[in-house]
Amino acid sequence: MQTAYPRYAELYGGTFGTRSRSRQTPAGLQVRSSHDLLSQPRIYKVTAVNKIRALDTRRKAAAPLDTPTDLSADAVSKISAKLNEILATTFALYLKTKNFHWHVSGPHFRDYHLLLDEQAEQIFASTDDIAERVRKIGGTTLRSIGQISKLQGIDDNDQSYVSPGDMLRELVSDNKMVVEAMRACHKLCDDHEDVATASLLENFIDQAERRLWFMFETSRKADESGH
Repeated sequence: MQTAYPRYAELYGGTFGTRSRSRQTPAGLQVRSSHDLLSQPRIYKVTAVNKIRALDTRRKAAAPLDTPTDLSADAVSKISAKLNEILATTFALYLKTKNFHWHVSGPHFRDYHLLLDEQAEQIFASTDDIAERVRKIGGTTLRSIGQISKLQGIDDNDQSYVSPGDMLRELVSDNKMVVEAMRACHKLCDDHEDVATASLLENFIDQAERRLWFMFETSRKADESGH
């Protein structure tokens, strides 16, 4: 009788019946019966993919705010701390700019009022990007006004009256401090190869330098030619 399992016959060098017992092949190799072969336990090969999946199922669960990142823990800690300082200063600069926008007076009221409002909007728009960048790399960001006051790098101005010229000069100084802090953070990002944060800061540095330029030109005294 021809075997019902030709694959096994090829493997062992001959043919055999479905219920035949072991016999000797011409080469002297003992062939087990099909019954014996089918009764043997199956062995499954564990692939690399299986191993990876097995490891994944046993992996420790991440903390609720532990965002995945390839940056080192040291990089996350240092960059997040610096960004939070910049963020706090940015909030303080926004409020001061709005303060001066609300309280400016004098013959150039309209020009100064609109200029400061435009700059305040730009400053505030940057805060969400900075805060979300901290979260993207696995850090945590600001949670309260109290935290802002502890971390901000510029002074508040609570004076009852500030002249328009003094307003612009003070904001020029404050914006310079923001740029300085951003450059320092940019260098820190370069050291840790955090190119995304560095790129984000470059845009905000450019915006702050534009604000400086406009306020500098606006604050200059006009000569007889009007310039």
